[in-house]
Formats: sequence, C-alpha cells, structure tokens
Amino acid sequence: MRYFIYLSYDGAAYCGWQRQPDAPSVQQTLEKALSTLLREDILTVGAGRTDTGVNASYYVAHFDCEHTIEDCEKLCYKLNLVLPQDIAVSRVRQVRSDVHARFDAQQREYTYVISQHKNPFRRFSAWQYYVALDFDKMNEAAAKLLEYDDFTSFAKLNSNNKTNICHINRAEWFRDEKDESVIIFKIRADRFLRNMIRAIVGTLVDVGRGRYSVEEFEQIILSKDLSRSSAGAPAQGLFLSDVVYEDNIFVED
Repeated sequence: MRYFIYLSYDGAAYCGWQRQPDAPSVQQTLEKALSTLLREDILTVGAGRTDTGVNASYYVAHFDCEHTIEDCEKLCYKLNLVLPQDIAVSRVRQVRSDVHARFDAQQREYTYVISQHKNPFRRFSAWQYYVALDFDKMNEAAAKLLEYDDFTSFAKLNSNNKTNICHINRAEWFRDEKDESVIIFKIRADRFLRNMIRAIVGTLVDVGRGRYSVEEFEQIILSKDLSRSSAGAPAQGLFLSDVVYEDNIFVED
C-alpha cells in the first residue's frame, strides 16, 4: 500500500530533506518514526529536495507499507508524539500504488520572507534585511521571470540537471497584511533548480536596492550565466509552501 504523508518542518537543525550519511535530515528523522510505529522498515520519497536550513510549511512525501493502515488519523497523532518539535505531520492519505510524490507533482510553490525591521521572533524564519527596497521595481523585475523558461543564470553549478528549463506561472512580492515591515515573495512553477529561488531572491533584492535596473535583471536571465546573478538569499527565509497533484491519484478515504 502506498501513502502520501503531509508535513511541515523548521529546517534549522537539518541538512535539508534528503538523507545524508553524516548529518541529520528530515527524511531520516521521519523514516525512523514511521518505522517504529508501523513496525517495518519504511523508506520515504519526498516531493523535492530542500537544502540545509530551508523550511517547509507544506511538504509531501510517499511511503509504502506492507499492510493497510486502518486509522491514518491515529497514526498522525502518534507520529506527532514521537517526532521532534520542529517536524509536524498533518495528514496521511492512501494513494494509488503507481503514484510518485516527486514525479507526479504538477506545481510547486515556494515562499520567501524578508523582515525589514529587527524581529527576534523571525530570526529563524526570515531574512532580516534593513536596507530600503524599491518594492515596485522588484515586482516589475519579478514579472520578467514569467516571460522566460531557461534559468541557467540561477542554477547551481554541477547539479546534474538534465535541463534548466522551468515554467514559472507566478512570481510576485507583497506585504504582510499584519506587519508592513515584512515583505513576501511567492513563486510557483512546474519545477525548480537547486538553489534557484534563493539566487532569484538575492538578485531581485539587488534590483530593489538599486544595484540593477529591471532591464539589467532581464539581461541576467538572458545571459544564462550564473556569475551574473547575485549571491543567494539566506536559507532561513525560504519555505516550500505548496505542492499540487491531480485529484485522481487518491484512494477514497
């Protein structure tokens, strides 16, 4: 039987989602809890890789189990008792046996948070950046991302990507309704390259502070040259915030 598991996590203590031989990962931590509760060796496959320190407010993984899980809600409850405080499970749901959490994802959305005032409660969940930014120019530049599909300029070198083509259908900045000092970037696409979003955010911030014009940002995209983009924004401000699948993948609850 195959199941989707929905979770969120604070990535500060982990080397990212993916299992590593010499550092704690979210995947390893989740698998240990599942294996203990289900009394069999459980391996998980995630919707995507998040890097060291990156968070997820909405993450999906799948796992196979030899027997039917009779009470998924009860399993969630028990998982949240044994998992550390920085990982939370919200749902477990049976899917078809051929469904893949990574390859069947149609869209992924990431959110990046910047706090422009010092805020001790956001030190692990936002980039605290105090330089004045031109919000309108950042949005004008972000809109250029929807006009192109080759993002080599924001792709980490030696990542073994078969292609640097991504189809972005949302890229915009907005202000937090409850705190005007917090600005939020949302970007949605069919796929993302490793370190791509942090490189895009870092470069858009440089547009906002006047280092680049909107036209120069567009030229960076067109150059297909990583050395032209800015340094990546810090990991703690980045969240995987949505993963979208077709409705027909689920077995009726």
